Amino acid sequence: MAEFVGSLWWLIVSLGVLVTFHEFGHYWVARRCGVRVLRFSVGFGPALWSRRAKDGTEYMVAVIPLGGYVKMLDERGGDVAPAELAQAFNRQSVWKRIAIVIAGPVANLLLCVMLFWGMFVIGRPDYAPVVGHVEGIAAEAGLQPGDRLLQVGDRATPTWSEAQLALIPAALDHADIPLQVRTASGSTDTRELALSRLPAEFDERRAVEAIGLTPRHLLVPPRVGRVAPDTPAWGILAEGDRISAIDGRQVDAWGDIGPLVQRLGERGGKAMVEVERDGDRLALELQPVRMESEDGEPYWVLGITSARPEMPAMDAELHYGPVAAVPAALREAVHQTRELVAMIGRAFSGRVAVENTVAGPITIARAANAYADQGPAWYLSLLALLSLSLGILNLLPIPILDGGHLLYYLIELAKGSPVSERAMAAGQYIGLVLIIGLMGLAFYNDIVNNLVH
Repeated sequence: MAEFVGSLWWLIVSLGVLVTFHEFGHYWVARRCGVRVLRFSVGFGPALWSRRAKDGTEYMVAVIPLGGYVKMLDERGGDVAPAELAQAFNRQSVWKRIAIVIAGPVANLLLCVMLFWGMFVIGRPDYAPVVGHVEGIAAEAGLQPGDRLLQVGDRATPTWSEAQLALIPAALDHADIPLQVRTASGSTDTRELALSRLPAEFDERRAVEAIGLTPRHLLVPPRVGRVAPDTPAWGILAEGDRISAIDGRQVDAWGDIGPLVQRLGERGGKAMVEVERDGDRLALELQPVRMESEDGEPYWVLGITSARPEMPAMDAELHYGPVAAVPAALREAVHQTRELVAMIGRAFSGRVAVENTVAGPITIARAANAYADQGPAWYLSLLALLSLSLGILNLLPIPILDGGHLLYYLIELAKGSPVSERAMAAGQYIGLVLIIGLMGLAFYNDIVNNLVH
């Protein structure tokens, strides 16, 4: 229940901030262009609160917090007094109408930069980009446990989140990418990840796992959680034991145990399992037992499960001073804009599943709650990405969206006369169908990704 309430609260806060800035962009430029604004509404539906200013503009907060709008004086919306015709939106020059329409997305882009600046100044705590375990493509590239990722492609990676965000697009594009690493010995080397060798189909939500890369902070410690009765470990190993070696081979993480047990079982006979228990180091003799999987494949077990691990303390931070944060925020906004446009291109080309690119209110609410729990810098980073997404998506040339209106005005500039009312009406219907379809897809993805999985 607490998670539901928190998610709902942060969804309302997030949408409230983003929509207010977006609509304020339209409002501010409209007023500067001499257009009379009749209503500035955050949300849709009946008013929860409203106030009429001296200039006649009604400011309103509505019941449904999933958007907002700015209503301007316009002859297409009703009769306009002759004395007010000069203040009507439709009577403005095409350049003024373009400026008013594009102002909303621009406001979201400016807000994105401001939020990134705030994130950098506050400092976003994170984990160091240190390799914990490698296999598959990562191992073939020569990465080793203890390597620190300094740069992925042309993007510096001071934290694990930065490294992950640089790796995922390359994996989705199956593009080979160079890594600059600092080895455990302190030398700096370059590795080449052959991501072109990734399977044509893989779980896009686990792209880094598909590469075969596990960061140090996600390694499960080799601590025994439960010993199953009537198994080789029963009565020998105990809950809380930390396994340090099997048959003379060092164990650093829980993932090391399985392959060593399989090797021991295939070899046959007993071996020494070294453990740490209550400050003492013990060497205990064990012999795995053979089991069979459902498809008849043999495997070997000791009869233990891992203890539930606790996440370690964060050991890195993404941080800049107030001055240095300005160019850093601009660079981040430009980078994320490129990545978002590229992701939209992947979705339209079918290279990325749409269920992983179109998120609905449930996903946004849960993400906002989770990021807010991690601290203000993390929440600002999410809000910046949402603001950027809102700005870019509104520029898509779909009627009803700002980009659709912009398309009409660009056509008007090209042909020298406004688009006909009939063409605009047809476009509005097409745009409405597209938006309803997009919203339906977003809600479907929410159900599949959050309620079914």
